[in-house]
Amino acid sequence: MKNDFTELFDEWSHTYDETVDGRDLEYRDVFHLYEHILDEVVFHSKGTVIEFGVGTGNLSRRLLKKGINLVGIEPSENMRKQAQLKNPGLLLYEGHFLQFPSLEQIDTIVSTYAFHHLTDEEKEKAFQLYHKTLSKEGSIVFADTMFETNHSKQSMINKAKERGFHRLADDLQSEFYTTLPILSDIAESTGFSVTFKPLNAYVWLMIAKKNDSTK
Repeated sequence: MKNDFTELFDEWSHTYDETVDGRDLEYRDVFHLYEHILDEVVFHSKGTVIEFGVGTGNLSRRLLKKGINLVGIEPSENMRKQAQLKNPGLLLYEGHFLQFPSLEQIDTIVSTYAFHHLTDEEKEKAFQLYHKTLSKEGSIVFADTMFETNHSKQSMINKAKERGFHRLADDLQSEFYTTLPILSDIAESTGFSVTFKPLNAYVWLMIAKKNDSTK
């Protein structure tokens, strides 16, 4: 996991909503159909939900509006402040994908635009942890930048460089964006069945359901 991402998001908290609204040209395609992406995650959420990487609380607001019993986890202090302003009633803790308060009877684990902060090895550790945390028929619902293959990832990096989007190109190379086959292997090896759905040129919806045979 990147050691400096908390500081990065403390700084980004003041302009994050402008970025997701498409006002940052370099990231416009990454956040294309942002509202729809959030709605997709909400649609597949049920019961008691943990949200990792709450950010400024955009997904949280939709989950709470649906009547979801929500627990938010966010490492950035400034992001937590922004999220609480939008969602005064949100139960919110400091933590991250691999470190959070012990919680019981969790039915869905959700996140948007954040799982790429973990290395592939850490992603596997997270899935192992979530398998123990989730209820018998629980599921993981993540929307994040992923790639079908390493070749398609490199193609998007090259395209960003050709367009002069150097921040985006650096981001795609320095963060731990992974591929669908790797995530499939991780999910299946830790007791989940997994499906993927493309939501824009960068973002996929990943739904990993705890196998019926597991407890």
